[in-house]
Amino acid sequence: MLKSKAINLKIIWSFIVQRLLKLVSLAVLLSFLAACKPAGSTIKLVATDITGADFGQTFNLTDHTGKPRTMADFSGKAVALFFGYTHCPDVCPTTMTDLKQVMKLLGTRADEVQVLFVTLDPARDSQEVLAQFVPSFDKRFIGLRGSEQETAATAAIFKIYAKKVEAQGKGGYVIDHSAGMYVFDKAGKIRLYVDYGEKPADIANDIKLIL
Repeated sequence: MLKSKAINLKIIWSFIVQRLLKLVSLAVLLSFLAACKPAGSTIKLVATDITGADFGQTFNLTDHTGKPRTMADFSGKAVALFFGYTHCPDVCPTTMTDLKQVMKLLGTRADEVQVLFVTLDPARDSQEVLAQFVPSFDKRFIGLRGSEQETAATAAIFKIYAKKVEAQGKGGYVIDHSAGMYVFDKAGKIRLYVDYGEKPADIANDIKLIL
């Protein structure tokens, strides 16, 4: 009887020791992984992180040189996508100027980024008008346009608000529209929504984090 109890105690202690060894091994592994984790690896974004959003997958438009374009054409680059129009009195030129500064702040990494300007006013923003307006901020920027129907469909796909409002001295109308922009990663996945007025330095830093 005593011998049987001794055997049982030996088995129990053996089990406890094995469990303790496993726990110690797990603790060592977790400690090692934590030590290997790069400092500052937690992504801190100023823009709104919309990773995983199921809208804004692509578009079918024509660029300011007359070439048909889709999002697939820019695979391998991060894309900053902004909707506006050339007669815009404030938001659009300000945003394009900010994006020009963003490219400067990115330095050599700017070649990994493509800025796209989609006009919401195809009636006035012809291919020739876009060819003068968009590259004037940065020769690498690309202007995109479509028919009235294509423009409306693209705006809907990207959840962009746009409405014509009558106005004197503004070509007969202005367009109220969403003022923010989207940023896509190199795989063509939508990642960020950048509010109008964000500082170029913050936008540049956010883009660097997803490159």
